[in-house]
Amino acid sequence: MWRGTVYYKAVVVVFLQEISLDLFLQVYWEDPRVHACCNHSVVELTWTQQQPKFWVPDLYIRQLREMKVLSLFQEMTSVRLYSNSTMRVSIGATVIIKCDMDFVLYPLDIQKCAVDFSSYKYTMEAMKFKWRDDPPLSFPSDFGDDGYRLAKYVVSFSIEKSMQIIFYGEGNHSTARMLITMSREIRSHLLESYLPSTLFVIMSWGSFVVIPEIVPGRMVLLVTTLLSLVTMFDTVRNNSPNALELKCIEVWLISCTLFVFFALLEYFVVLFGIRYDKHWRHKKRDLERQQALERQQQQQQQQIQHIAQVWAGDRATVKLPPLVHHRRTGSNSAAANNIGMSSLTNNSDAMAAPAPSATPRLLSSSKVSPHAELPRLHEKHQDASGLAAGDSAESDGPRRRFRMVAEYVILYCGSQRGMLDQVSLALFPFCFILFTTVYWISYVSESQRQRNN
Repeated sequence: MWRGTVYYKAVVVVFLQEISLDLFLQVYWEDPRVHACCNHSVVELTWTQQQPKFWVPDLYIRQLREMKVLSLFQEMTSVRLYSNSTMRVSIGATVIIKCDMDFVLYPLDIQKCAVDFSSYKYTMEAMKFKWRDDPPLSFPSDFGDDGYRLAKYVVSFSIEKSMQIIFYGEGNHSTARMLITMSREIRSHLLESYLPSTLFVIMSWGSFVVIPEIVPGRMVLLVTTLLSLVTMFDTVRNNSPNALELKCIEVWLISCTLFVFFALLEYFVVLFGIRYDKHWRHKKRDLERQQALERQQQQQQQQIQHIAQVWAGDRATVKLPPLVHHRRTGSNSAAANNIGMSSLTNNSDAMAAPAPSATPRLLSSSKVSPHAELPRLHEKHQDASGLAAGDSAESDGPRRRFRMVAEYVILYCGSQRGMLDQVSLALFPFCFILFTTVYWISYVSESQRQRNN
């Protein structure tokens, strides 16, 4: 039977996943072969670690990396024998314990390290380990109620009262387990990392109220803030422990850097819009005006060609009326002849005249109505031109739409740059507050879950 008590004096957390403990370890066991003489209740014995005069259990600590017995004038060890055949060995030592740590939640991480006291040679059938009841752990007076506070850590100790069984070697071994729980003082990290990075992000929002035309002032503010965050990220990463994934504080600093970078990107968009707003808008206006004039000239030429074609076709098909249609009196015939001659004279004059001026009279004397033919031909021409334009529009549709959207966005950013800064001044703080809320809720809840487990 083994019973142990541990008295702690100091705790040092080593960076390379090790814990250094200054402690007084007391081991109790019962040996019925040994009795105190002369009815003494307690007998002090001499401890020689090289060749002990009595049987000592082979105490084994699985997580032990190094152990050094403290000594001043002599080693801090003592052996006592009680009247009930119980022996106690007390040793003052510095112990280095190895512990597997996960730093993904740094600096909100909770590290739990198990320290197992067992026998190396004897299985649980021959020897069993358990903690004493009065009390198993004792601490100095500078320990607080919630644990031992270091400069950046809070360390607490606990035991598992139930006996643990671990298999190694030739069988199952009885184990008395102690748990060391370590957490970090988050206030130091809040002052050193979280608060400055938050202030840098808030400072970047001040660029939205600076006039975009003042390029040096706004650019210096954003670039200086961005470089400060990059330097802070590099410093924190070099001074923090390594992890397989992005650590909690790295996620925060990267997000703050991205917020400042997006503010700088927004200013680039505004400058791009301002630069091309003056040139592209005037150039586009002149180009549209020139295209409108060219379309108008093309329409006029098409109308002239169309009217000339209609006039040429009607002249070939129209027949002149006969000189005399009915048998009438001489006066009537003469009058009719006079009318026919006058019409012939008019027609000959019209034919001798230029085509545009003769067109109305020719059309009015035609049997086939040219006013009915002209719209139909014009509609056919429009249908043919519309089909050709539709085919070209379908082929160039996606490219044209993309170009129109890009031009609209650029011109909007240039002409409405004040509105874009106003929207950014409201959108960036909202997104940052939303990110901060989600960040702290997620990581704090995960940290509490690890503590409870």
